[in-house]
Amino acid sequence: MASLKGHVLVASPYLVDPNFVRTVVLMLHHSDEGAFGVVLNRPAENSVKDLWEKIGEGGCDNEQVVHFGGPVSGPLMALHTLQGASETEVFPGLYFAAQRENLEKILRQDKHPVRIFVGHAGWGGGQLEQELEEGAWLTNPAKAEFVFYERESDLWKNVSKQIGDNLLVQVTGIKRLPDDPSLN
Repeated sequence: MASLKGHVLVASPYLVDPNFVRTVVLMLHHSDEGAFGVVLNRPAENSVKDLWEKIGEGGCDNEQVVHFGGPVSGPLMALHTLQGASETEVFPGLYFAAQRENLEKILRQDKHPVRIFVGHAGWGGGQLEQELEEGAWLTNPAKAEFVFYERESDLWKNVSKQIGDNLLVQVTGIKRLPDDPSLN
């Protein structure tokens, strides 16, 4: 199977694992050895400023909410658009950072969008492929707008609709799907 890095996994309506019900997961790594990503639509209750006071040196005025990236604990991580403060590129124009010096650069600026995560979703070798075969996840190429979506509560519904619309266009061979088919 081709790598799903830079794609989103969209939880199937039949996925009942409470960690992933109605989630959209951005895949940051996917290989034969395993995969990991972050849940994009699970905001936590504390702000970056609150969290930084516990782990950082010096202050941080960033009031945006931290996101719960998944059930696996791990380092604080960021998705952002500041190329000079990244460890890897997820897809063109979107970068990943977990090293302290990069996180500090990202959090002390306000020109580039950033989303901060605590925890991640992880799969062992072959585990994700099995879940895909079972129909637990739908996949779609990711877009920066998914990562920085303003209304996280609508993300699952909207990405699911895009996947359905794309499938309908492929199956029927129509060139353009109207926004509201009832108006035809």
